[in-house]
Amino acid sequence: MGLEMLLLFCGVLVGIGASFTGLGGGFLMIPVLLFMGYSAQKAVGTSFMAILVISISALIAHNKFANVDYKAGLLLGVGGIVGAQIGARLVQHVALGSFKRIFAAILVGLAVYLVFQK
Repeated sequence: MGLEMLLLFCGVLVGIGASFTGLGGGFLMIPVLLFMGYSAQKAVGTSFMAILVISISALIAHNKFANVDYKAGLLLGVGGIVGAQIGARLVQHVALGSFKRIFAAILVGLAVYLVFQK
């Protein structure tokens, strides 16, 4: 399987996971890109490009079921614009090993929260 086909296949899996969970897909895409040899910074940037495309598609699908609160989404998005600018600058100063540990800690923390949430 060529690199392009592998990326396309991973995109399908991430699209399903992102649309199903609402987590955006980065939690699945970043490890795949790191495994493929991308630097942490390039994996994050590439993941955001893919997430943009996936998110638009998921928004269209969820809108068909009236599952979108546009006001809340826009407010979160505006705040996210500020946070994204800060995060993009911060990740430039993080070594790959540290990035992997931070990313793993966030995923574990999220998993623990979901398991024990009432």
